[in-house]
Amino acid sequence: MKEQDIINYNRIARAIDYIKENFKEQPSLDEIAEVSHLSPYHFQRLFTEWAGTTPKKFLQFISVEHAKRLLSDNNPTLFDVAHEIGLSGTSRLHDLFVSIEGMTPAEYKNGCRDLEIGYSFGNSVFGRILTASTHKGICYMAFADADEESSVLALKSRFPNARFVASQSDLQEQSLAIFKNDWSQLQQIKLHLKGTDFQLKVWETLLKIPMGKLVTYGHIADMIGSPKASRAVGSAIGKNPIAFLIPCHRVIQNTGLFGGYMWGNTRKTAIIGWESAQIDAI
Repeated sequence: MKEQDIINYNRIARAIDYIKENFKEQPSLDEIAEVSHLSPYHFQRLFTEWAGTTPKKFLQFISVEHAKRLLSDNNPTLFDVAHEIGLSGTSRLHDLFVSIEGMTPAEYKNGCRDLEIGYSFGNSVFGRILTASTHKGICYMAFADADEESSVLALKSRFPNARFVASQSDLQEQSLAIFKNDWSQLQQIKLHLKGTDFQLKVWETLLKIPMGKLVTYGHIADMIGSPKASRAVGSAIGKNPIAFLIPCHRVIQNTGLFGGYMWGNTRKTAIIGWESAQIDAI
């Protein structure tokens, strides 16, 4: 990803904020383009290049009514089917691409004292991103909206006793490939995560949500066999240490509203719309 991708995303993010705030008025292309300081022609071209669809179609993907339709198509058995047989195209991405390994009880207890963690910054279609890995897998992935020093401090707070090295590994580079449009050559990525048994169970369940689908916290609670644990599920989702690869952005409120997101509501909206566009293009 090039630095220009970051500039383009920031322009798109401003447009998405405007669309969200003025959705009921159904803003015109000219009005949205003006927010991005581009001519309607250049804005339409940039938006279509970024999202893979037109602003008008994207507006549909991020509407509450569209989200409600997606929710009505989901139930716990959908996950079982998708996980067992895999879905065609990009929908099977997370089933095949990502697997989780929890850190040992000793690693969890001692704050990963014996682990060396390498980290590096890269670009994605949704902004700058910090990725970190152990010798076993990716342990952290976060959108880096703050300065690099603050982003690294947030990483270190997760693993207070680990040794940190600023270096890019093959694992980190491979993980960024998910942001490319061509996913035919993706290699499997292993995640090496620090979390409670409950958190790991929730995060593993998130991997079963097909791309382009949305579910509620209650759906996740049902999937892990704890139908009354929606609030605990929400807490575990809020502590997800792996942006995008563990798709917590696909969990929304049962009203169809997208709700909060650790890395910003605008980015969550952008990701949901972008994924819908990828599925729509198949």
